[in-house]
Amino acid sequence: MTRAARSVVEASLAAGALLFAAAPASATPGPSNAPEYWFDAWHVTQLWQGGARGQGVTIAEIDTGVNASLPELVGNVLTGQDFGQPGDGRVDREVNEFGHGTAMASIMVAQPGILGITGIAPDARVLPIAVPLTGTTDAGGDDHLAQAIRWAADHGSKIISMSLGGTRRPATDSVPCPEDEQAAVYYALQKGAVLLASAGNAGLTGSAVEEPGVCLGVISVGAVDQNNLVADFSSRHPYLTLTAPGVNVPSLGRVLGSAYAGDGTSQATAIASAALALVWSRYPKLSARQVVGRVLATLDRHSTTRDPAYGYGIVNAYRAVTASVPLNAPNPVYSFADPFMARVAGFAQAARPPPPPAAAPTKSVGTFSIGNAPRLLVPRLLAGLGAAVGGLVVLIVLVVVGRVRRRRRLNPPPPPQVERPVVEAVAVTSDASGLEWHDIIDG
Repeated sequence: MTRAARSVVEASLAAGALLFAAAPASATPGPSNAPEYWFDAWHVTQLWQGGARGQGVTIAEIDTGVNASLPELVGNVLTGQDFGQPGDGRVDREVNEFGHGTAMASIMVAQPGILGITGIAPDARVLPIAVPLTGTTDAGGDDHLAQAIRWAADHGSKIISMSLGGTRRPATDSVPCPEDEQAAVYYALQKGAVLLASAGNAGLTGSAVEEPGVCLGVISVGAVDQNNLVADFSSRHPYLTLTAPGVNVPSLGRVLGSAYAGDGTSQATAIASAALALVWSRYPKLSARQVVGRVLATLDRHSTTRDPAYGYGIVNAYRAVTASVPLNAPNPVYSFADPFMARVAGFAQAARPPPPPAAAPTKSVGTFSIGNAPRLLVPRLLAGLGAAVGGLVVLIVLVVVGRVRRRRRLNPPPPPQVERPVVEAVAVTSDASGLEWHDIIDG
């Protein structure tokens, strides 16, 4: 399965778009044909002046790795981990020059450089965690996502940003969230981290269930455009948490001197993650639960019930930083997860030590994709730089009958023409309490 995207032909404005557009004269960073419009909408410069620049916040980015040698990223990328081959995450393993992991990192923390592209939280730090995904040099076998989540939680990450996802199908999967991932999410929540994941780009092809976005305790992020309208490619889900800008988003490429603009819930996830970093840097004593509660309370189009297209609303970083919000603001993301986490913790305390774990079954490789293939904003200037708690989850699910999944990034790079995949429609249901949304039924 590959993440559904708008036609690559439509998206491939790339070929004719060697755009040398200079940054606009206004305060909005980025090229004139792909400005970072959320800077204006959220008064980001004003937030920076008020002390909210992402300082003190580490964002773990689980992706293809990050080219940490780019001038715009030097100093903002920590030593991370590579779960596909020896390395520390500071090499982007994507085969194509777009460099999905590098692009997402630049959206979050890049210093001003080529075409004025600037990260929203320039004083935050990215902890790069590379996992084997379709389209990377280490593709094949297990994608190690559950391990990556735990590693991120153990290494000081306040925010875990996952611009990736994998389709779950009722024919092979009894539950949307695999038990090892759900256990890893609970572990990260208990360690005080906030987790975000892309909702998927299957809005035009059935909006199949996506993990890890469907997992309890994860903020699932959809995409809106400059006018706060949901992008057609953005997947619609009953479990969607919120939306963020994800259309015509500029970013750096993994190759020095290259930049792209693209669409996708990957970009929306990176932007939402950076917005959370701004909030946490302004209120460093808040808990993860309180930070998320503040963001949810200040959403545009705020609703107490989920809309399949908008979730609870649209991120507004300015309001999230400046508004008066009670410390106990409602937080359905955590409220839905709390009962399950309590049960898991209770049984874990009473259970006898488990036997040595059996070898984990091999999973199919994941992928990363975008609503549209990114279009090249500038040509390459220089050459590229190479380089469970399993049994306890029966409290939530009956049996995992299959865990075959393929993970994808949210912006397949330009040129190669890719046919839009046929995605089987699936659905998630909920009971009156909202706690059983994890059950899958045929769509």
